[in-house]
Amino acid sequence: MKYLLQLRYPAGTGPAEGTPELDAEMAEWGKVHTALEESGALVTAMGLEPDEASTTLRNRNGERVVTDGPYAEAKETLFSFYVIDVADLDAALDWAARMPNAAYGSVEVRPLSPFEQQS
Repeated sequence: MKYLLQLRYPAGTGPAEGTPELDAEMAEWGKVHTALEESGALVTAMGLEPDEASTTLRNRNGERVVTDGPYAEAKETLFSFYVIDVADLDAALDWAARMPNAAYGSVEVRPLSPFEQQS
């Protein structure tokens, strides 16, 4: 079963750039990423540009409406994601619990549609 792990953090939390705390967290990210690769569970992982780099499109009454920024005001920013292939939700939650941002942000675990998995 494939799961999307959406990694989020509240603005102003987490270690600051250029600090030993960030260096330590990045080392933890490296360990988790390597463990996912070595386990064979990693499908893909990507970081995302900041919210302000996004563009949102809506079709309203046949008219295209394009706005800068994310689709909704949120308290947490989506900054990265992993797609993993594991046996079940419990295994996905075990991986999510290892993500360093879980200590100050959140990891949303969402199963991918079985239709999408028929590749």
